[in-house]
Parts: sequence; C-alpha cells; structure tokens
Amino acid sequence: MRTFPKDFLWGASTSAYQVEGGWDQDGKEPSVQDIRDPFPNTTDFKVSVDHYNKYKEDIKLFKELGLKAYRFSIAWTRVLPYGKVNEAGLKFYDDLINELIANDIQPIPTVFHFDLPASLQENGGWGNRDTIDAFVDYCQLLFDRYGDRVTYWQTINEQNMLVFAGRVLDGGTATWKSIFQGNHHMLVAQAKAMKVYHEGNYVGKIGPAPNIACVYPKTEKPEDMLAAEYMSAFRNWLFLDAAVYGVYNHMAMRILKSIDAVPEITEEDRIVMKENTADFIAFNYYNSMTVSAPAETGSEQSKDQQSGFSIEGFFKSEKNEHLKTTEFANWPIDPTGLRVTANQIYDRYRLPLLITENGLGQEDTMTEDGKIHDQYRIDYLDAHIEQMRLSIEDGVEFLGYCPWSAIDLISTHEGFRKRYGFVYVNRDDFDLKDLSRHKKDSFFWFQNVIKNNGLD
Repeated sequence: MRTFPKDFLWGASTSAYQVEGGWDQDGKEPSVQDIRDPFPNTTDFKVSVDHYNKYKEDIKLFKELGLKAYRFSIAWTRVLPYGKVNEAGLKFYDDLINELIANDIQPIPTVFHFDLPASLQENGGWGNRDTIDAFVDYCQLLFDRYGDRVTYWQTINEQNMLVFAGRVLDGGTATWKSIFQGNHHMLVAQAKAMKVYHEGNYVGKIGPAPNIACVYPKTEKPEDMLAAEYMSAFRNWLFLDAAVYGVYNHMAMRILKSIDAVPEITEEDRIVMKENTADFIAFNYYNSMTVSAPAETGSEQSKDQQSGFSIEGFFKSEKNEHLKTTEFANWPIDPTGLRVTANQIYDRYRLPLLITENGLGQEDTMTEDGKIHDQYRIDYLDAHIEQMRLSIEDGVEFLGYCPWSAIDLISTHEGFRKRYGFVYVNRDDFDLKDLSRHKKDSFFWFQNVIKNNGLD
C-alpha cells in the first residue's frame, strides 16, 4: 500500500463558466465567455451541465466519490454584475459552500477563471488599470461573505495561459506590449487582493494557480539547455516569482525587452507586489515542454493553453520523441514531468503545493447499459498520482490533488466532446438530451484511491 499524508486533500475541480450554465439567471451579467463566438463545431456556455440548478445532485455524487475537497470558481458576473452587489448570486455560492461543508467536502474557490465581466472588457479589460480596483472590490466582497468557511483561496487561474493564448482569443490583433501590460495589471491586482486578505485576518491562506510545466532541452547542447532555462523563466517563473517574491524574473524581463513588451510599472506597483505575497502555490499540470535554441522564425503564439510556442532568439518548441501524446491536441503525456515540475517549484519557493488541475480529455462513449469504460483516464491519473507520491518522498510538501474534472464540462477549445470528468453528463455539443449523470469506471477507481488514501 502506497499512502499519502493522513490529512491529504483528495479532490476534483471545475470552473464556473464551464460547468454552471444559467448564464443569465438571477441577474447574472454576461462574461467574456458568454459573448464570444464558440470555436468551430463546439457549443456555447449557456447551459453547460446546468450545475447552477443541479449542484445538490452533483455534490451528492461528489460525496459518494469520497471527495475531501472541491475546487470550483466563483463567477464575478454572478455576484457583482455591472459592479453592483447581487444577493441572488451571492446566495448561490453561500448555498454551494454550505452544501459542500455539510457533506464534509472542503470548498476551495478560485476568484477568477477566464470569465471577466463583459462590461469591464468593453472598457479595456485587464489593459485598463481601473480593472485592478474592480478586482480588489470583488475580492473584498468574497472574503467578507465566505472567508469564515474557506481555508484555501486561489486568486487567478492560469494567468500565464490566459496571457499566451491572448492573441488567439483576441483574434490575433493584440500586441505583446498590450498583453503584458494587462498581465502586469493582473499581477498588481493579485497582490492587492492578497493584501486585503492578509490585513483582514481571515482564517485561511491565499495563493495563485498558474499552469506550470517543466521544460526539457531537446539535446545535450548547452544552447538547448539555455533555451530551456529561458522558456521556464518566461512560461513559469515570471508568474510565480511575482506572486511569491513580488518581483519580475530577470530572464523573463530580458525576453520582454527583446519583444518590446515591458509593461509600465509604477513605484507603487513595485511596493505592493513586494509586500504582499502568496501563502501557498496551487498549480495545474498537464504536460511538459521541450525546446531547442534559437528559434529561426518570428515569435509564434500557441493555439491553445498547452501548445508550445517560440520566441525568436530564445527558444523554439520541439516534439519530445520519448513521450506519447493525447488524442486531442497531441499534448505530451509525461507523468514523470509532474514529479520534475513539483520538485522545481518546491525547491524554488519552499511553499506548500496543491495540484488544482491534471487530467485527460477524451471522447467517452456510454454503452447501451449506461456504462462508461474509461480505462485510459484511469491509467493516466494512476501514473500521475504515483509520481506525485514519489515527489512527496523526495520531500515536496503537498496539500492535495484536485484533478480536472469532477464532472464532464465544456472544454474551452474542443467543446463537449472532449470529456474530463469522473461523472458522465448525457449531452453533446448540439443536443442537451436529458443532462443525466452517470458514474464512469474512473469514478469507482478514484473512489477506491481516496478510500485507501493512495494507490494499492
């Protein structure tokens, strides 16, 4: 028997816009996800799996699964539409949190998960410095309302992926300069939110939730090693150094200078970032990266949140011939990379770690007798959990593991046919069917993992 710490938080994750539906119920404002056109041949987010109206049914399943924690996000547009407090939206998360606690499941909320209010976007979004204050006011509202019942808060989900996918989501019109100015405003907003939290003497801890992946050199050439260092700095440490140390990573700043993307940073910004830092680190892990140096062409943007990209003169993404890839998007499958990544993060920052996303998206099929045989997902998660266990043996301090996702939801780029959940929802991209819930084989497997506090 290979066990984990006795208080280990076995959980699972979702996000508001990908699971809730109810996009205009009870006074909710549209978010940027509600107003953008869906990617080709994918659904919109208006209904999703209707978690907004079925949360009690879903939490009952989470309880049966054995979850010790549920990582979800709060929709800014639901609780503070158009900058006005919405009691109906606040009550939904009150009820959700209370229902989780009543079922012995610890609520782990993310404050912002890709769903900026449309009204803020119309005024410049994160590129507008005023959005910093709007974010801080929003966080203050959440901390005051739910802070007595929440131990772990996450500020911004995958800020780095939002940045690197920014040009794609913006139709290719945004400049690196504007993207990294918006990124800087997010970093300042995060620091100010952490200041509010710490000065409010709330009961828990707060930290970021970026997507972090170790980066391998393509060959043993020293130039490739340097390329891997540069990509790690740009993709990973820029965001975590800012959250934990309150400063910009020096190698990442070198790249920003080269692509004319250094943001305007005020002295007040520097002070607030330096004085208000994270208590723990949540991170999402799906795959590793491999690079060579230098890129021979101009900078290339990623087509989704995991694809590699190149920056001329610094690094060029490469295929790792030693790794198998996923069916969707051909992401490398690298369980050992999770161990490498966890050790790199812990060695660098010495803060407790919480995995808040890790999973396999696949086109699951329900049989005539209502079964979903997803052994591929079991194999994927099994291998990653084992590497997490080994990283704990290495000395990494892990708080918990919340794979993506608790229940099927809409994938941002591939729609509903790319399923991640332990619970199957009976719908497809263009037919809502009956939205009934069905336990996959992985549900029963993970139930056993939690019951045994590890793999047997």
